[in-house]
This record gives sequence, C-alpha cells and structure tokens, in this order.
Amino acid sequence: MAVAAFITIAAAIGTFMWQGGSVAGAGGGAATQDANAAAAAAGFDTQEKAAIEAIVRAYILDNPEIIPEAVENLRSKQAEKRIASVRNEIEQPYAAAFAGNPNGDVVLVEYSDFACGFCRQSVSDVARLLSEDKNLKIVFHELPILSDESRVAAAWGLAAAQQDKYYAFYKAMFAAGRPNQSTIEQAAKTAGLDMAAARSFVATNKTDAVLEGNIRVAQQLEFSGTPSWVVGNKVLNGAVGYQELKSAIDEARAAKKTAG
Repeated sequence: MAVAAFITIAAAIGTFMWQGGSVAGAGGGAATQDANAAAAAAGFDTQEKAAIEAIVRAYILDNPEIIPEAVENLRSKQAEKRIASVRNEIEQPYAAAFAGNPNGDVVLVEYSDFACGFCRQSVSDVARLLSEDKNLKIVFHELPILSDESRVAAAWGLAAAQQDKYYAFYKAMFAAGRPNQSTIEQAAKTAGLDMAAARSFVATNKTDAVLEGNIRVAQQLEFSGTPSWVVGNKVLNGAVGYQELKSAIDEARAAKKTAG
C-alpha cells in the first residue's frame, strides 16, 4: 500500500506541476486531493507526506523532460479509449467505400474532404501503401467541412460506394481539381458510375445521416482537420506522408500479433 501511495502522490505532484501549480501550499486541486487521499490510506503522517513531495518535486525539477513524456503517454491512453469506443463504426465502410484486401489484418481509416489540398497530396501515399501491402484494408469516410461543394462531392462519393466504384471515384475526383458541378460529373464519368442512378441517390437525403455521423466521430476523436487517419490505437492528423502512415500500420500489425 505504501508503494502504491508513493506512486499516486508522485503522479499527482507531476500532474499539478505540469498544470502550472506549485506543490507548496496547494490545497484545492484534484491532484492534491488525490495525493492527500493516497497518503492517508497508506498511513503517512503530514511530515512523511511532505518529505515524499519534496523528493518527487526535486526529481521532476532535475528531470523536467519526464513531464512531456508523461503527458504524451496520457494523451495516447486517452486516444486509445476514444478509438475503442468507435472502432467498429469507423472500420466499417459505407457500402464499398474501401480499397485493398477486404480481409486485411490491419485497417487504415481515412477521413477526407475532396476540396482539401492536403488530402489530394495524400492520394499517392494511399496508392503506394495499397500497391506494397497486400494485407492492408483502407476504409474511406467523407468529412466535407471546407465548402458546400465538398458536401456535394461527398454525396457523389457515397453514390460511388453504392455502385462498388468508390476508390475509382476517389482517385478521379482528386485528379479533377476542386469540386464543382463540372469536376464532380467528370470524376463520376471517369469512375464509370451509372449517372442516372447516382443523381437519383444524391437527390435523396440518405447521405445526410452518414455525413453527420462522420462529423460526430471526427469531433469525438478530436481531428484537427483533413485528412485525418486512424490505425490501430493512433490518430494521425494531416498529410503525414507515406513513411509515417507505413510506420503506424507496421506498429498496429505488430501489436495485433503480440496480442495473439
């Protein structure tokens, strides 16, 4: 119990100092309350608790690099919990909005906007990953946040997914340039969509619930923009590039193997 209490007190002090507080004379914060409770449970008196605080404080001041490390570790754990709460939802594509191995051992999830230049920049990274990794599945979700035309293009993307031609539309739409009526139709024709069926689908309100759900997930996972990626227990924001995506995929695959 004493060891556990010591650890709790140390963690509380570290948290409080990271938040900008001073251990001495701090009485009201949640971290201080945690430390007090741990000390009381272990039977430490006031002098013993003060001695522990002094030791931990001195160590943190001498080794300040442990604070960002601890904060990063905390953020990773929080991200892992958030991802776990929506994993089934995000790894399940809308219709056929995926590419690669449908039974792949690792799923890379991309949230993108057809009006996003950084998303367009990432198209070649996606293609390279798919060509090199035959056991990878990439699931695409529309996140139209940049313009009204983004939302229209996203609706056409969902129409393409209905026709099992999402990835073809994805590549054609980003190649066509910023979305407008002309470029969207051009991309749809290039992807080989049944134009009448696609127009009929887009004219319904079936896409609204899907897109609003994607926006809700983006808020829950605290995306900072597009593209955003989820793989394993990691969220990656922005056009992070092929190497960072590949490293995250390799890490997720290794973690899966370790877990059995």
